[in-house]
Amino acid sequence: ISALAACGGPPPQRGAIPKADIVEKQRISYRTVELREVSLPSYAAAEEIYIADESGLLNSREGLLWADDPSRAITLEISRHLAQVTGAQVASEPWPFEDRAQATVEIRVEDILAQSDGTFRLAGQYFVSTETGRDRARLFDLSVPIDGMDTVAGIAQARGQAVRNLVVEIARSGLR
Repeated sequence: ISALAACGGPPPQRGAIPKADIVEKQRISYRTVELREVSLPSYAAAEEIYIADESGLLNSREGLLWADDPSRAITLEISRHLAQVTGAQVASEPWPFEDRAQATVEIRVEDILAQSDGTFRLAGQYFVSTETGRDRARLFDLSVPIDGMDTVAGIAQARGQAVRNLVVEIARSGLR
């Protein structure tokens, strides 16, 4: 059995997004916000971590994996950060409370990956629908530098920062 284990190569590195406190606070117009499950492109919904090469082709790095289901993880991450930034009662769907949320946020991600230039890109569109009919749709395209391009920790740290930047953007422009 040990001979078979030796042939398998090193175990994969699983990257969890580091939890970071949000220092920026943003007042919004709603006390309650529901977050729909974040829609990710098929490559980003897989556990493999993809990196775009110079020609734009996506390649997974052997042995670099996300620690959790990416769609679930990013939805929970955005929900937590949105609550921290706004002070509102925020929950992902299904809405767990009796009264309906005053606002609903839906995020559709177009790109979420490490780039060959050492940046992490998060792009797509978000939608805010409200009880008052002040619905909004906004595009976003965010990039943050990656410190440690070849490590799962470096890529996870950059992804976490990009998501936090998106949350602040949604609070400022979508929920005011």
